[in-house]
Amino acid sequence: MMNKIAIFGLGYVGLPLAIEAHKSGYSIVGIDTSLSKVSQLNSGISTVEDISDDTVSNSLSSDSFKVVTELIGEYIFDVLVICVPTPLNAEHTPDLSYLISATKTAAKFVRPGSLVIIESTVETGTTRETVLPLLTSISGLHDTSFFLAFSPERVDPKNPLWNIRNTPKLVSALNKDGLNAAVKFYSRFIDTIIECSSLEVAETAKLLENSFRLVNISFINEFFIYCQKIGISINEVIHAAASKPYGFMTFYPSIGIGGHCIPIDPIYLANRAKNIGVSTDFIDLAIKVNHQMPLYFVKQAFLRLGTLSKKRILVIGISYKPNMSDTRETPVASLIRELRIEGAEVFWHDDLVEAWNGETSVPLSDEYDLAIIATPHDYLDLTKLRDLPILNTRESIQ
Repeated sequence: MMNKIAIFGLGYVGLPLAIEAHKSGYSIVGIDTSLSKVSQLNSGISTVEDISDDTVSNSLSSDSFKVVTELIGEYIFDVLVICVPTPLNAEHTPDLSYLISATKTAAKFVRPGSLVIIESTVETGTTRETVLPLLTSISGLHDTSFFLAFSPERVDPKNPLWNIRNTPKLVSALNKDGLNAAVKFYSRFIDTIIECSSLEVAETAKLLENSFRLVNISFINEFFIYCQKIGISINEVIHAAASKPYGFMTFYPSIGIGGHCIPIDPIYLANRAKNIGVSTDFIDLAIKVNHQMPLYFVKQAFLRLGTLSKKRILVIGISYKPNMSDTRETPVASLIRELRIEGAEVFWHDDLVEAWNGETSVPLSDEYDLAIIATPHDYLDLTKLRDLPILNTRESIQ
């Protein structure tokens, strides 16, 4: 029986996974190196918007759910799941430092028959070529003595329809026995399991999912500019096109793509492709278009005001996605930076974020020269802006 589970990383992926696995009867130890995060969780405060404080408190009230910053003492785990971030470094290339660190820690607790699962997004080949050698060298075990699987996370924060339980789960492993073990583990709390023939298939499928979204969102952003130029509504055009019952998929424009997945995962794919001599022209162009979107709206602000020098501009919504506080890779950062480079006095309002980059949210008011709606949260009461000119990044200029 696989009953004792270690989950490394308690962010948007690891915490919901820990909660759901615990509900299904597993004994959970969650590990996160962030002292503040672990302190909050142990105080019954959720650090993920999709998980309520009550849910965290209820889990922690059980002897079979524990949250720590490090593993001290004797632990025996049946399954070790690694859900740590795989971001980009200063050179804008894949950073596996968190994954390597977590793998080294997990390896110390690998025993014969243990199942290690990687959920972090990686380049094709990383699980076999990087993770496996670390596990064998540190544990001292042959790769036939334990199981290694890769099952990419598919978390869409604040999605009211799709969650861990009902989102189909890709599962792959080093060998058939490992695949069976991973399927058995996930089947307790996930409805649909999709078995992949190799680690590399599952790794690449994850990269394809978000590269597909990057290319299509960047394309619709470019199409948005075209529609603005000729004076028609992009949303109306999209709704009209979506009436076709086949061969069309709906995407909507924005100020740019943010979050931990879509701006980053395609770079993991492009980096691997570059290393094996394969071009990724679509991805490269999509990244370029995405990075240019904030500059487009800076230009629109200039055209609206005639100058940006000393103009007071209110940017509304700085998280990367409506109705959440996550600011990772938010394109609004570029918008604010470029507005300030042009001499504007920039303030921002976002009651979900409250504090960011050493600044705090200001109240909604009409005491500005222009308001730019960057991320439209549902709570916003735009009547407070009264007659203030508004530039809406989600639709044509008002």
